[in-house]
Amino acid sequence: MSNADLVIRGGKIVSPEQIIDASIAIADGRIVAIGHDDLMPSAREELRADGQYLLPGAIDSHVHFRDPGYPHKETWKTGSAAAACGGVTTVFEMPNTNPPTGTIEALRLKQKAAESSYVDYGIHGLLGDDTIDRLEELLDAGVTSFKAFVGNTFGNLPAPSDGALLEGFEKLAPLGIRTVVHAENSSIMARRQHRLEEAGRIDPLAHLASRPAVAEIEAIGRVLTLAEWTGARVHIAHHSAADSLFVLRAAKLRGVDVTVETCPQYLLLNTNDMLRLGGILRLNPPIREERHNQPLWDALMDGTIDMIATDHAPHTPEEKTRESIWACDCGFPGVETQMPLMLTEVNRQRATLMDYVKWSAAAPAKAWGLYGTKGVLAVGAHADIAVVDMDRRAVLSQGRLQSISKISPWNGRTVQGAPIHTLVRGRFVMRDGQLVSEASGWGQSVKGVQRMPTPRARNTEHYISAVLKTPEGVPPTAVPADLSAFEGTGFLPPAPKEAA
Repeated sequence: MSNADLVIRGGKIVSPEQIIDASIAIADGRIVAIGHDDLMPSAREELRADGQYLLPGAIDSHVHFRDPGYPHKETWKTGSAAAACGGVTTVFEMPNTNPPTGTIEALRLKQKAAESSYVDYGIHGLLGDDTIDRLEELLDAGVTSFKAFVGNTFGNLPAPSDGALLEGFEKLAPLGIRTVVHAENSSIMARRQHRLEEAGRIDPLAHLASRPAVAEIEAIGRVLTLAEWTGARVHIAHHSAADSLFVLRAAKLRGVDVTVETCPQYLLLNTNDMLRLGGILRLNPPIREERHNQPLWDALMDGTIDMIATDHAPHTPEEKTRESIWACDCGFPGVETQMPLMLTEVNRQRATLMDYVKWSAAAPAKAWGLYGTKGVLAVGAHADIAVVDMDRRAVLSQGRLQSISKISPWNGRTVQGAPIHTLVRGRFVMRDGQLVSEASGWGQSVKGVQRMPTPRARNTEHYISAVLKTPEGVPPTAVPADLSAFEGTGFLPPAPKEAA
């Protein structure tokens, strides 16, 4: 066998099905051999991984890198550096930047910003009332997928009307493109927040009171109804409530192509933490009562929830610590802390390492059309690898985050299990726990390797694109040219008599 660029020897390779002792050889950014150490080719470089685990790099389908528009909160360089140091090798970035990613011009600005990325990336374009006619051209220009803000969040982008959402799904269903949906009912939330502010409530729990679980239940149900009718693929972002899981379970049983993510904050935090941390924990959907935590774990285990994402949403400390909860910006950094938090729960036997690989890599790779190239350690796949030490103990520190946002609800939390090396297409972007600064700009768009499965559009004869045209054999006017047959029937007044 010809020489490799790198051989990682002595590690344990993790997939959703098994953990095996094997070495990995890498050449030209891809895995070229997996097997017994003695069978590996010679290589320019070797890495010993004895006692360590080799995981497919995490794929985070929900990050906000704030660039363009809000570089004081985050940039592509700092956000992707955080991803690299968190064992995340691919991110999908959200469109609520400034300008929003709903035009070719805005997309070009984002693509330019992404040239500094340490990790590979997809870009979610904006699905809104005024972008419906541009969806195809955004796809052609490099967008991988779309996001619909059915619930309002940072940036205050208007929620698409139901008519626009339906038409957007009609356009995307035949293409097989998946749309991320922030599923909360904006009307409910706006009215309740107004009422709470009028009543003078500015406490942390007022935010939760303004966004009850019913807002999530209703919005998910509405979105799934439109997706099922059209055959569109949808993805429910940051699922937070136990109460809405029944809607998802029923839809999946009916065969609706819906994938679902939740985040560490909804699994591990609750209103007890909100009372302790205040505005630091303000995010959308809100942190909920403790009774929601375990059902979300159960939903991950039974497949109702498919994957882990972070909703990495950085802001400055000043923007997170204002007196009124309504004045605190929503979200906090998460892409760097997700893996240690989840590995800690694996060490606590709440799930297996194989479960974690399914949630963090395999499932998102399948949802976004990347599986086989990414999301798995196999010959021919990209060498996107997180080398993990399951025994490494640390205390998370917001001051040491790569993100510009040096404020985190995880600050001071003890973790066990962490990525110590991260490779993106065979190149170290984090090594021995340290960012490899020369790797800035190594990341590239996944658009070129994205292969969505065959689409399954439904009810196409009712799509607006179909009914805009008059069917063959049907007169183009609803009124017959000869009206004499209707005279005197009550449908038409009698014809006027000619004057004598």
